[in-house]
Amino acid sequence: MSKKSTSAALPSSFEEAMAELEQLVARMEAGELPLEASVAAYKRGFRAGQVLRRATRKSRQSGQGTGRRHA
Repeated sequence: MSKKSTSAALPSSFEEAMAELEQLVARMEAGELPLEASVAAYKRGFRAGQVLRRATRKSRQSGQGTGRRHA
């Protein structure tokens, strides 16, 4: 994994973030990456996880708001 791919823009959607995280995990579990690249992949995966958490939180908040209006 090059520095370019670890410093690239974060995924913009939940689906993109999940796909990237799954790919990073698979490469790390397969032992395809040297230590330095594994650390960079971990950091990138952490940031992708933040995107996933924000998207989940936003989805829950919008769902809760909708439920309250119809209750």
